[in-house]
Amino acid sequence: MSDALKAVPHKDRIDTGVIDVTAISKGLVESLADTYRLLFKSHAYHWNVEGPLFHSIHVLTEAQYTDLFTAADDLAERIRALGQLAPFQLAAITKASVVRDLDRLPSAQEMVEDLAADHEAIAKRMRAVIATADEGEDPVTADLLTGRCAFHEKAAWMLRATAK
Repeated sequence: MSDALKAVPHKDRIDTGVIDVTAISKGLVESLADTYRLLFKSHAYHWNVEGPLFHSIHVLTEAQYTDLFTAADDLAERIRALGQLAPFQLAAITKASVVRDLDRLPSAQEMVEDLAADHEAIAKRMRAVIATADEGEDPVTADLLTGRCAFHEKAAWMLRATAK
């Protein structure tokens, strides 16, 4: 094997002008954890929803978990671009997330209300990370999370409208 292909252990360091990479990365890890937990919950509700709203909730949650899957990858890649490791243990993701499981499978109505509340909590938490990214002169992270906030706000609105 050529020397160019051998793994060389080193610390990933970046020098792009981003200030306080550690704080920004911590916020990104939390955003990734929230995204991944909500991805699973949305998918589980998609599989298990029943009742008169079945089709609309089934279609809506599929669109949302598909978006969340792509977002999880984007967030993890941003963490790596900042020279940090993305989470690699499910327990770490669960611990870092504000998204919690209910004790029982909820009704269709409760599913959409639960998901709406999770989207709202995630959007609120991402705003703090956007502020940290702005302070750290990291417009790339701020832009990424601003787009994610817009998704979560729209998802919460659509779920709340479905729940009425």
